[in-house]
Amino acid sequence: MLPLNGIRVLDLSTVVFGPYASQILADYGADVIKIETPEGDSTRKTGPANEPGMSAIFLGVNRGKRSVVLDLKTPAAREALLQLVDTADVLIHSIRPQKLAAIGLDPDVIRARNPRLVYVGLLGFSEDGPYGGMPAYDDIIQGLSGCAALMEKQTGTPQYFPTIAGDKTCALVAAHAILAALFKRERTGEGAYVEVPMLESMVAFNLVEHFYGRHFDPPLADPGYPRVLNQWRRPYRTTDGYICAMPYTDAHWSRFFIEAGRPVLASDARFTNIAARTSHIVALYEIAADIIAGRSTDEWLQTFSRLEIPASPMRRLEELQQDEHLRQTGFFETIVDPGMGALTFPGVPVKFNGERPPVHMAPRLGEHTEEVLAGLSSAKRSTN
Repeated sequence: MLPLNGIRVLDLSTVVFGPYASQILADYGADVIKIETPEGDSTRKTGPANEPGMSAIFLGVNRGKRSVVLDLKTPAAREALLQLVDTADVLIHSIRPQKLAAIGLDPDVIRARNPRLVYVGLLGFSEDGPYGGMPAYDDIIQGLSGCAALMEKQTGTPQYFPTIAGDKTCALVAAHAILAALFKRERTGEGAYVEVPMLESMVAFNLVEHFYGRHFDPPLADPGYPRVLNQWRRPYRTTDGYICAMPYTDAHWSRFFIEAGRPVLASDARFTNIAARTSHIVALYEIAADIIAGRSTDEWLQTFSRLEIPASPMRRLEELQQDEHLRQTGFFETIVDPGMGALTFPGVPVKFNGERPPVHMAPRLGEHTEEVLAGLSSAKRSTN
């Protein structure tokens, strides 16, 4: 039995932020009911597909869920949603606060109806600030939270991380916040209103290391952790490719310099301890790049293994399925769907009692509407 078996989640969110959060809950065993408009989530049309409405991005964040179509502009659909709320443990939405009452999702009304409910608002910004209620997408949040400026510090050009870091990071925050609220409910019997704002979540994420000297008053240094902002912090070029190497401790660097035939650098005051290396990180990484460029990838992998310095090959996205570790651990899973054939998914990364939860198919639009609503009717009859 998975940890969240018996937990029902109503997910009214769209795109990636909310769906990724609820997919994590589904992976952990929750019954996630995805409430969609008659048009469906926009990501059903994002990316390649061999069946309309079942595109790549949708498959990536909606596995293991059931899809129910409700047109919340109609009274009947709103009533059906309220009946679903009565059966739910968690409700997730990414609707701007000013629009909630019009579709019957005012948090005070919903929570009064089901006091055990964990009601989750996935927002761009905290409601009590001047940005409250404004629309937000990943690019906007990356720009506001410092992501684009971090890239500018490293490369000289403001740009976004080449991944939807805001949506995915905030989804992880949402998932653990929901689990915390459920844990509290198990002890107190009371639900909660959980607000997960993207801006605050991403600022907190970025400032783990980059607040740096601003922790102190007066500041002891400018914000930004020099080691990771260094332009030389990248895979090292070898004679035949690239390697990812991480000499970190004093012993690592000493062994590396001696192995390279540069023993004078092992005693260089700029590099003998972590504080000194941080202050001279650009010079250090540039020297390391020059040294590593002289041998092949395999030679360096063997050398770093002998020196007990962490190192690995650089994998490209298309190579991940062939990675020997991921293959042997069975990380990627294939589902054979009657309509679409074989579909491959990355697996659930965590294990419970030594077993990884299975991956299930993403739902077609409205696939479970009749099943779920019929269940409500049956439940209503059994209570009369």
